[in-house]
Amino acid sequence: MTTHQRNYILFLIAGSGLVTVARAMTLSFLAIKLQQTFGLGPAMIGAILGAGPLVGALAAPFAGAISDKVGRKSILTITLMSMALALVGMGTAETVLAFCVAQIVGAVAVAVYEPISRAMMSDACPEAQRLKFFSWRYTAANVGWAIGPLIGIAAGAASTTLFLIAGATYAAFALALHMYKVPVVEPSEAVLPVASTSLFETVKAAARDPRLAFFIAGGMLLIAVYGQFSATLAPYLAANFDGGVEIFAYMLSINGLVVLIGNPFARRFIEHAGALRALVVGCLFFCVGELGYLASGEIWGFAISMVVFTIGEILVVPSEYMLVDGISTARNRGSYFGAHSFSTVGNFVGPTLGGAVMGMVGGPAMFLLFAGMAGVSALLFTVGTRMPPPKIRPEGKPATTGAPSQAISRSIVLA
Repeated sequence: MTTHQRNYILFLIAGSGLVTVARAMTLSFLAIKLQQTFGLGPAMIGAILGAGPLVGALAAPFAGAISDKVGRKSILTITLMSMALALVGMGTAETVLAFCVAQIVGAVAVAVYEPISRAMMSDACPEAQRLKFFSWRYTAANVGWAIGPLIGIAAGAASTTLFLIAGATYAAFALALHMYKVPVVEPSEAVLPVASTSLFETVKAAARDPRLAFFIAGGMLLIAVYGQFSATLAPYLAANFDGGVEIFAYMLSINGLVVLIGNPFARRFIEHAGALRALVVGCLFFCVGELGYLASGEIWGFAISMVVFTIGEILVVPSEYMLVDGISTARNRGSYFGAHSFSTVGNFVGPTLGGAVMGMVGGPAMFLLFAGMAGVSALLFTVGTRMPPPKIRPEGKPATTGAPSQAISRSIVLA
């Protein structure tokens, strides 16, 4: 790895942490804003906050495939600028409709940003170092989640000024990314030309991999559990406990701090146990954390449950990335990460279904639902890793060959 490559990767990691601060101090409190400013109930809040991620889940795979064709840097720059405008729109919205439009734009931008930024890092990282840099990226992002909520609660939850500052932060990162020269990767598989196929053929090629199909389904359930937990947990705390908004902000910071402290240990555990085993263990921690929320009646109980929940998160997230990376190649990496981002439908399922269950039956039933989802997800990933790769297709059509099958074996052992 050259110095320029390493600096570029560190730039992407630092940028991820910076924009996460902007997200955490604003988007974490969207449910509170809808509840307190517009007077909406749990089911409606869940539907509104889930609508944007649903649209994003449909758009992200195509954005990933386009990035394989025209370059990831341009797509990512446009995405960051769109997020900047969306944050300004959410902060200044005076009606529910205006808020919804801005929130959908922002959610689509977030959904597109994640797979493309991960693919950019994979492009620049030697395979042996990907887990390390993915782990650093996740740690940097969680510095943002540790700091952002405290800034948000100190400045006033859902403050318009914070949204404007966050929008400016995204715009600044977009400008810096546009000006930063992408490093030239040494000639290898990473720079082989992309096969001359249409956008839809590229997406369908990823969809034909049975392993990826199981990973998408399992990832959807996982994201339903942890992806937008603020959309359901925040209204639950605000409605049932004195000082619930403050408790929620502290829980978010605990989430970020546990990641900062535990991520190095989690990475070593993943290296020792393998990506699949680590993911299954993470799902078990999710189940215990959700049951802990159900049984908690004061801040200490919620804090302990958040610690357990977060341990599951730091095991699941990098493991899932490595499993997907292990079945992809440099030719189709954007398509595979993009297709896998269909799993972000979980960002719609979680708040919508969870909010509806909480509104109709109550919080305990919602927590049981999420615990069950985590258990089913572990089963789906286990089955997916045991599925055979797709057969080699003639005429240069994109398909996974025996090499990616060996790659997933390496990722399970080494990641």
